[in-house]
Amino acid sequence: MKSNESKQMIREFLQNLLTQKKDTKPFSDDTSLILSGRLDSIDTVELVLFLETTFGMKFGSVLHRDQLDTVNSIDALVSS
Repeated sequence: MKSNESKQMIREFLQNLLTQKKDTKPFSDDTSLILSGRLDSIDTVELVLFLETTFGMKFGSVLHRDQLDTVNSIDALVSS
């Protein structure tokens, strides 16, 4: 899968997650979503499950919040 395709899927998932929380503020690919408090720990679990099911990723015991904080950092993780 190309990076722009995965990035679009990630962006759409995050937009839906934020919309469910009544957060309709725009965000860029570099906007902090977790460290800024827009997404909480439950949202992070949902994001990890999305990445596992959508991209077949397997996460070990160490995953840092900053790896999941922006569209760009998530896309880099998916692409690695």
